[in-house]
Amino acid sequence: MNAPSSESAQGYAADARNDSVLVYVNGEFFPRHQAMVSVFDSGFALGDGVWEGLRLVKGRLVSLQAHLDRLYEGAKSIALDIGMERAALEKTLWLTLERNAMTDGAHIRLMITRGVKKTPNQDPRFVVGGPTIVIVAEYKSPRPETRARGLSLLTSTFRTSGPDMFDLRLNSHSRLNLIQALIQAINAGADEALMLDPRGFVASCNSTNFFIVRGNEELWTSSGNYSFNGITQANVIAAWRTAGKVARECDFTLAQVYSAQEAFVTGTLGGVTAVTRIDGRPIGDGKPGPVTAQASALYLQACLRD
Repeated sequence: MNAPSSESAQGYAADARNDSVLVYVNGEFFPRHQAMVSVFDSGFALGDGVWEGLRLVKGRLVSLQAHLDRLYEGAKSIALDIGMERAALEKTLWLTLERNAMTDGAHIRLMITRGVKKTPNQDPRFVVGGPTIVIVAEYKSPRPETRARGLSLLTSTFRTSGPDMFDLRLNSHSRLNLIQALIQAINAGADEALMLDPRGFVASCNSTNFFIVRGNEELWTSSGNYSFNGITQANVIAAWRTAGKVARECDFTLAQVYSAQEAFVTGTLGGVTAVTRIDGRPIGDGKPGPVTAQASALYLQACLRD
């Protein structure tokens, strides 16, 4: 496999402060090199758990309640008892930031698994004790080089799954097909994978939601039936519509992508990130465009009002 691109949608600028962060694990804080879970943990053995990524901007956790809604809904859908009331978990998130003296520019990964098992098998009845709760807070800022250049995508042969097989609206620890798609893109020299749904329409990227710009500054993104329940995606749509502009959640094809004026992806870490090449083809003039910049600005303004 080729070396991973520094322009990944999940890439971030190095920050030496992350070497000394404290990680929350089941009620205690540990230096990052001492933070561990059991080899019998359901998440390690089976990918049995749910997670959320949250961003701290100027003392605010962006869309915190929407993230908690998604977390608890996902846990309920797989019969996972988080074992902590919502208010208590929210307090623990803030405590983690406080212990790390973080007030801005941080990203949180909240991970909850079904817990330690008596033996590594699929049966949830073999869990002994309660769930495993891990909170990792790190200083992460999108790389300015990525914003200046934009991302390059490869359309993967791996498709997103339907809700009858694996519902991508569930933020599950199991991401193997998405990782396979990303590996395929990396090996072809791209930054991220663009994925189609089982019907052949554009769904999302392997870790982000995908938008194109068409017509009179219209934003198009997938309907969500075969892609992530993106909170940043929803915020971008809402901000664009609040500004009196058109954002469509609809089916569209690769042909419509190739002929788009601009394209971008959305995610918690990167916010809005331009896409400038797909399958070796430049999108628009091959540079981050003005509509993408405007969508990013409106999204950031909305974040600060959240």
